[in-house]
Amino acid sequence: MPSDATIAFPTLDARQIDALRPRGTVRRTEAGEVLWRAGDRRFPLFVVLAGAIEVVEHAANGEIRPIAHHSAGQFTGDVDMLTGRGALIEGQVSEAGEVLAVESSELRRVLSDAPELGETLLRAFLMRRTLLLDNGFEGIKIIGSRFTPATHALAEFCSRNAVPYTLLDLERDPQADDLLRAMGVPAAETPVVLCRDGRFHKNPTIGELAAVLGLVQPMDPGELYDLVVVGAGPAGLAAAVYAASEGLRTLTVDATAVGGQAGTSSRIENYLGFPTGISGQDLAMRAMVQAEKFGADFSVPCTAVGLRIQGGDRIVRLDDGVELRARAVIVASGIEYRRLSVPRVRELEGAGVYYSATEMEARLAGGEDVVVVGGGNSAGQAAVFLARHSRRVHLVIRGDELAKSMSRYLIDRLDGLPNVTLHRRAVVATLEGEGALSGVTIQSVKGGAEERIAARALFIFIGAVPHTGWLKDCVALDARGFVLTGTGLTPAMLDSDAWRVANRPPLFLETSLPGVFAAGDARAGSVKRVASAVGEGSMAISFVHAHLGVTT
Repeated sequence: MPSDATIAFPTLDARQIDALRPRGTVRRTEAGEVLWRAGDRRFPLFVVLAGAIEVVEHAANGEIRPIAHHSAGQFTGDVDMLTGRGALIEGQVSEAGEVLAVESSELRRVLSDAPELGETLLRAFLMRRTLLLDNGFEGIKIIGSRFTPATHALAEFCSRNAVPYTLLDLERDPQADDLLRAMGVPAAETPVVLCRDGRFHKNPTIGELAAVLGLVQPMDPGELYDLVVVGAGPAGLAAAVYAASEGLRTLTVDATAVGGQAGTSSRIENYLGFPTGISGQDLAMRAMVQAEKFGADFSVPCTAVGLRIQGGDRIVRLDDGVELRARAVIVASGIEYRRLSVPRVRELEGAGVYYSATEMEARLAGGEDVVVVGGGNSAGQAAVFLARHSRRVHLVIRGDELAKSMSRYLIDRLDGLPNVTLHRRAVVATLEGEGALSGVTIQSVKGGAEERIAARALFIFIGAVPHTGWLKDCVALDARGFVLTGTGLTPAMLDSDAWRVANRPPLFLETSLPGVFAAGDARAGSVKRVASAVGEGSMAISFVHAHLGVTT
């Protein structure tokens, strides 16, 4: 079994290098030469033919930290070679020699045309990002209180988009106050994002942070895409992979992060092909890189707020006013968790009340009691994961038994955890805390006895509602807001000029707008599972081809 380091930093043999030579340009390098800087985009992949390249991080304090050393036969790059995001690190020539420079546009062709070599490169890219996130890479600094919603939102965005960051908590880290004084920023104006180049940004929005980090992809409003996918959860990712692999010009947009709700899962253990489980974030990253290998583009954050047909094109309107033109659209905008009907829930969201349990939330609640509400698989996965980090996990369910809504393997896992307490036939009654959650009171569903739990974190997994508000005036929805498709559409819903022009019945996953399809959790009648969402996203592309074949 190869080690992580061997996977991340392989040495190409002569045959593999020869396969790359026609794709690149050989040139000499000089010691001290900078091949790329942090923030650069679309720079080449460099294969070292002679000499050496040092990859370094420029920390905010001016310190230069070594990240990797590439000698003859090794190559530079990580997943951002495909995403087009700004580089996190800098590459310098440490020993004069010779390199083969392969432009990023050519790299995608290599990955597609040379599968064996492409696998070596992709595995290295993915492992390098994993090691970067796990091994103390400083990244940007977020300075603020871990109990404020604004700080949590920035940290969550970075975490879910695999952006390395360091959270300096005002309550725990003395360095936070020192940095704020040096920048002349009062604590009241936090959170502050301190970038690697020394520049800082006071209380930025998610969109502003994404722009600073180079995550926002430039989009040409005049371009006509074959397919725009709205939502980058499992269904949207599968659609992007299949569409791009079959030659469709594809753009996928998401309001928050690649992965959707599945991306917040600490470990998915019942997904086909991963017997030891895989985190939602890892699954999402692999799928995104797979889609980008075939030429798909992604843009995050990008919030769709409207949809219409105009002159034969499908128009997706974004919250910044940009309108994307497409020959077909797939709605894969997924679901969002329900809120508890308890006073002060909204007030404390991001300040102790959470709807996901990732490494970030686990660190915030480490060593303390936490409360998890819900009896489904999401709640079970969260409780198992949090039990590794928290003093005690209190799992609160309204019913008598978990077996009615949770998979057997999770129930068995919970039964074996000594620091998990199951509260049956109970509900959350009140929340306590000034500015941040400090306690949760639960009581019997029949009223009566109450129990107060001194908890700094409450995790809510009580079902979900479709994320389809942006479609309310665009396509037909059922009474609960899920998108109706295929045989679920009534004759009245199809009584429109658009369908008369189409002159055909709707396809299985097609909505009340011709050429607009729905897949995954947002679709009425779908099975709310990762595997079924992937299946629907994949299947939707066959219907997209059928639509395009008719309209071409």
